[in-house]
Amino acid sequence: MAGLFDKQAEDYLDGRPDYPPHWYSMLAALTPHHSLAWDVGTGNGQAALGVAEHYEQVIATDVSEAQLKCATPHPRVKYLHTPLSLPDDEIVRLIGGEGSVDLVTVALAVHWFDLSTFYPLVTRLLRKPGGVFVVWGYHVPTVSPTIDPLMKRFLHTTLPFWNEKIQLSFDGYKTLPFPFESVGLGCEGQPVSLDIPKKISCDRFLRMLRSWSSVATAKDQGIDLLSEEVVKEFETAWGGPQVIASVTYKGFMLAGKVKL
Repeated sequence: MAGLFDKQAEDYLDGRPDYPPHWYSMLAALTPHHSLAWDVGTGNGQAALGVAEHYEQVIATDVSEAQLKCATPHPRVKYLHTPLSLPDDEIVRLIGGEGSVDLVTVALAVHWFDLSTFYPLVTRLLRKPGGVFVVWGYHVPTVSPTIDPLMKRFLHTTLPFWNEKIQLSFDGYKTLPFPFESVGLGCEGQPVSLDIPKKISCDRFLRMLRSWSSVATAKDQGIDLLSEEVVKEFETAWGGPQVIASVTYKGFMLAGKVKL
């Protein structure tokens, strides 16, 4: 969904959690080769940086130029803008050619994609045998018995402003079509569950909420879902804007290889 995160690119960079380092070690252990990885919907490069610790080169692509402008440079990561108008054959050429990619990753983005065109691209680019395709996401974090009811109420206010594709993420990818052969990390209809524990301030938590596409969509329609009143409510329940609290994002993941 091109443009959904352009306006809040900086909030996305500051507010979204990064992923545990052991996730990338776990994924790297699934591929016999570690020459080339493709991180799709890279945004600010969050996942690409982790993948780059295990692969010689990472091609990190996104349809959003605004997101890529916020991306963190890394010597083994090459960021590419791939507008929706770019032909599939050109994408294959830019990434490295058919059968060239050892690992394809999509972090919290595959639910926005046109799967009828994206999955054939993955199939063309993955090394056969040996290439692995991984998608993951996470649910709204749990914080405390004081914060969680506020979060539930806030989430309810956002529901009219989400694109319908978000339901795949709300379902934890249990309803995501995933026609790839399991490699031991979930399978179609049965993603694996993984926790993402973090210690963050209320300010950062609110930046995460501001990065949501539903919040930006509501704001475009003149509705401020994170009004001063709502922000104050969160800050009071949290104990202050700079107070650090433990939060847990409930992650989910699917990994597979091309069926031969």
